[in-house]
Amino acid sequence: MFESELRALAERLLSGSLPIDEFIKNITTAKTAELGAVSLDLDRQRRCGFPEVIFGEGKSLVALTAAVSRLLEENMPVLITRIPVENATRLKEKFSQAKYNQTARTFRIGAVTDEAAQANSGEVTVVTAGTSDLPVAEEARETLEWMGIEVTMVYDVGVAGPHRLPAQLDKLRDADAIIVVAGMEGALPSVVGGYVDAPVIAVPTSVGYGSSFGGVTALLGMLNSCASNVTVVNIDGGFKAAYVAGLVASRAKRGR
Repeated sequence: MFESELRALAERLLSGSLPIDEFIKNITTAKTAELGAVSLDLDRQRRCGFPEVIFGEGKSLVALTAAVSRLLEENMPVLITRIPVENATRLKEKFSQAKYNQTARTFRIGAVTDEAAQANSGEVTVVTAGTSDLPVAEEARETLEWMGIEVTMVYDVGVAGPHRLPAQLDKLRDADAIIVVAGMEGALPSVVGGYVDAPVIAVPTSVGYGSSFGGVTALLGMLNSCASNVTVVNIDGGFKAAYVAGLVASRAKRGR
C-alpha cells in the first residue's frame, strides 16, 4: 500500500467513517483479483516496487484482456511479455494507447511513475553482440522503460570486431547496471566486465550454429566468466535481466 492510500485510510479512521476492523483488514490483506484462469497479484507493487508482469505465452485473449483491464482499473502500468502477434493485434484494437513491440514480443501500457517509484530513474545500458540478439535486447529495453528506467542501447559490438566496443565505452561507464546480450560463444560479457565498475548482467541467447545447443554453450561460457562483476540469467531472458538491472539502478538512484 502506498503512503497516499495509507494516509487516506488513516484519515477515514480518525474521522470515524472507517471501522477499526475494516482499517486493519485494508492494511494487512494482500489484494488479489481472481479473473477465472488468472489470479492477478494487485499487491506486488507495494511489496516489490513494481506491478505484476504478465507472461503472454499460453494465455487466451480473454484472460489477457481481463488482466489488462483490471490492472488499468487499479491505475497500474501494463507489461505483457512473449505475447503472440495475433493476441497483441486484438488487444491493441481494444487498448489503443498500448505499445506493441513485435521484435520484443511485448505489449506495454504506461510506465511506473507513482510515489513508490519516484527514485526509479536510474540508468541501464543494454549491449548487444550482434543484430541477431535484438529480440532479447528489445525485450530488456521495453521492460526497463516500463520500470521507468533510463535506457541506453549499444548495438552490434561483438568480439568478432573487437575495435567496436572501446568506441562505445562512454555509454557504459555512467550506467548503474549493464546488460550484455550475446549468443554464439557468449564471450562479450567478460570483455565488457573488464572495462567497467558496474554490475554486468549477461544474457545468453539461442543464436548460433549446432554446437551452440540453443544457447547452452553461451550460458556455460558466461557462467565461467573470469570477470568478477558478471552474473548470468537464463537463455533469452531479456525480461529477467532487465528487471534485476532495473532494481539495481533504482536503488542506486535512491542512494545518490
